[in-house]
Amino acid sequence: MVHTQLRTSATGTSRAARGLLRVEFVLLTLATLWSILHGAVPAWRDSAPVAILDVFWPLSMLGMAIIGIKIAFAARWRGAARVWPAVAESWALVTVPAFGIFGSPIADWVGAGHLLIGYTMLGLILALRPQLTGSQD
Repeated sequence: MVHTQLRTSATGTSRAARGLLRVEFVLLTLATLWSILHGAVPAWRDSAPVAILDVFWPLSMLGMAIIGIKIAFAARWRGAARVWPAVAESWALVTVPAFGIFGSPIADWVGAGHLLIGYTMLGLILALRPQLTGSQD
Protein backbone atom coordinates (compact mmCIF):
# COMPACT_ATOMS: atom_id res chain seq x y z
CA MET A 1 0.00 0.00 0.00
CA VAL A 2 2.80 2.41 0.86
CA HIS A 3 4.28 1.69 -2.57
CA THR A 4 0.97 2.68 -4.19
CA GLN A 5 0.86 5.83 -2.08
CA LEU A 6 4.39 6.73 -3.13
CA ARG A 7 3.77 5.90 -6.80
CA THR A 8 0.64 8.07 -6.93
CA SER A 9 2.13 10.88 -4.78
CA ALA A 10 -0.78 10.41 -2.38
CA THR A 11 0.82 12.55 0.33
CA GLY A 12 1.86 15.26 -2.11
CA THR A 13 4.75 15.95 -4.44
CA SER A 14 7.11 17.77 -2.10
CA ARG A 15 10.33 16.18 -0.94
CA ALA A 16 8.98 16.02 2.63
CA ALA A 17 5.73 14.36 1.52
CA ARG A 18 7.60 11.68 -0.40
CA GLY A 19 10.15 11.33 2.41
CA LEU A 20 7.33 10.59 4.84
CA LEU A 21 6.44 7.50 2.81
CA ARG A 22 10.07 6.41 2.56
CA VAL A 23 10.47 6.68 6.33
CA GLU A 24 7.33 4.57 6.69
CA PHE A 25 8.91 1.88 4.49
CA VAL A 26 11.82 1.69 6.96
CA LEU A 27 9.52 1.61 10.00
CA LEU A 28 7.39 -1.16 8.49
CA THR A 29 10.47 -3.16 7.48
CA LEU A 30 11.82 -3.07 11.03
CA ALA A 31 8.38 -3.90 12.47
CA THR A 32 8.10 -6.85 10.09
CA LEU A 33 11.57 -8.03 11.09
CA TRP A 34 10.35 -8.04 14.71
CA SER A 35 7.37 -10.21 13.69
CA ILE A 36 9.59 -12.67 11.86
CA LEU A 37 12.11 -12.97 14.70
CA HIS A 38 9.41 -13.06 17.39
CA GLY A 39 7.57 -15.86 15.61
CA ALA A 40 10.47 -17.85 14.19
CA VAL A 41 12.88 -17.78 17.12
CA PRO A 42 10.93 -17.93 20.41
CA ALA A 43 14.17 -18.07 22.42
CA TRP A 44 14.97 -14.51 21.26
CA ARG A 45 11.65 -12.98 22.34
CA ASP A 46 13.12 -11.46 25.50
CA SER A 47 16.41 -10.41 23.91
CA ALA A 48 17.38 -6.73 23.75
CA PRO A 49 17.55 -6.54 19.92
CA VAL A 50 14.07 -8.01 19.54
CA ALA A 51 12.74 -5.74 22.30
CA ILE A 52 14.17 -2.73 20.44
CA LEU A 53 12.55 -3.88 17.19
CA ASP A 54 9.22 -4.20 19.02
CA VAL A 55 9.12 -0.39 19.29
CA PHE A 56 8.77 -0.12 15.52
CA TRP A 57 5.22 -1.55 15.43
CA PRO A 58 3.61 1.35 17.28
CA LEU A 59 5.91 3.81 15.51
CA SER A 60 4.90 2.41 12.13
CA MET A 61 1.22 2.58 13.07
CA LEU A 62 1.62 6.18 14.21
CA GLY A 63 3.38 6.90 10.92
CA MET A 64 0.48 5.36 9.01
CA ALA A 65 -1.97 7.55 10.92
CA ILE A 66 0.03 10.63 9.92
CA ILE A 67 0.07 9.42 6.31
CA GLY A 68 -3.71 8.91 6.36
CA ILE A 69 -4.22 12.49 7.54
CA LYS A 70 -1.68 13.79 5.01
CA ILE A 71 -3.50 11.98 2.18
CA ALA A 72 -6.77 13.65 3.19
CA PHE A 73 -5.18 17.12 3.29
CA ALA A 74 -3.07 16.67 0.14
CA ALA A 75 -6.31 15.92 -1.76
CA ARG A 76 -4.52 14.08 -4.55
CA TRP A 77 -6.73 11.03 -4.06
CA ARG A 78 -10.48 11.55 -4.41
CA GLY A 79 -13.66 10.24 -2.81
CA ALA A 80 -13.40 7.25 -0.51
CA ALA A 81 -9.72 6.81 -1.41
CA ARG A 82 -9.05 10.25 0.04
CA VAL A 83 -10.73 9.70 3.41
CA TRP A 84 -10.54 5.96 4.07
CA PRO A 85 -6.75 5.82 4.64
CA ALA A 86 -7.22 8.05 7.69
CA VAL A 87 -9.80 5.56 8.99
CA ALA A 88 -7.80 2.42 8.16
CA GLU A 89 -4.56 3.85 9.42
CA SER A 90 -5.92 5.03 12.77
CA TRP A 91 -5.15 1.65 14.38
CA ALA A 92 -2.82 3.09 17.03
CA LEU A 93 -5.22 5.92 17.80
CA VAL A 94 -8.05 3.42 18.42
CA THR A 95 -6.28 0.39 19.85
CA VAL A 96 -3.84 1.96 22.32
CA PRO A 97 -6.62 3.76 24.24
CA ALA A 98 -8.68 0.54 24.12
CA PHE A 99 -5.84 -1.24 25.92
CA GLY A 100 -5.77 1.50 28.53
CA ILE A 101 -9.52 1.44 29.07
CA PHE A 102 -10.45 -2.22 28.61
CA GLY A 103 -7.17 -4.18 28.64
CA SER A 104 -6.82 -7.59 27.06
CA PRO A 105 -8.64 -9.47 25.59
CA ILE A 106 -11.17 -6.82 24.58
CA ALA A 107 -8.52 -4.50 23.18
CA ASP A 108 -7.02 -7.44 21.25
CA TRP A 109 -10.36 -7.88 19.50
CA VAL A 110 -10.69 -4.14 18.92
CA GLY A 111 -7.23 -4.02 17.34
CA ALA A 112 -7.76 -7.09 15.18
CA GLY A 113 -11.21 -5.94 14.08
CA HIS A 114 -9.94 -2.47 13.26
CA LEU A 115 -7.12 -3.87 11.10
CA LEU A 116 -9.42 -6.34 9.35
CA ILE A 117 -12.21 -3.89 8.58
CA GLY A 118 -10.00 -0.87 7.91
CA TYR A 119 -7.51 -2.44 5.57
CA THR A 120 -10.01 -4.75 3.87
CA MET A 121 -12.13 -1.75 2.95
CA LEU A 122 -9.09 0.26 1.87
CA GLY A 123 -7.90 -2.66 -0.28
CA LEU A 124 -11.33 -2.97 -1.87
CA ILE A 125 -11.50 0.77 -2.57
CA LEU A 126 -8.05 0.73 -4.20
CA ALA A 127 -8.74 -2.48 -6.14
CA LEU A 128 -12.21 -1.58 -7.36
CA ARG A 129 -11.74 2.16 -7.91
CA PRO A 130 -8.04 2.75 -8.77
CA GLN A 131 -8.99 5.86 -10.72
CA LEU A 132 -9.64 7.59 -7.38
CA THR A 133 -5.88 7.62 -6.81
CA GLY A 134 -5.20 9.38 -10.10
CA SER A 135 -3.54 6.20 -11.33
CA GLN A 136 -3.94 5.40 -14.99
CA ASP A 137 -2.98 1.73 -14.44
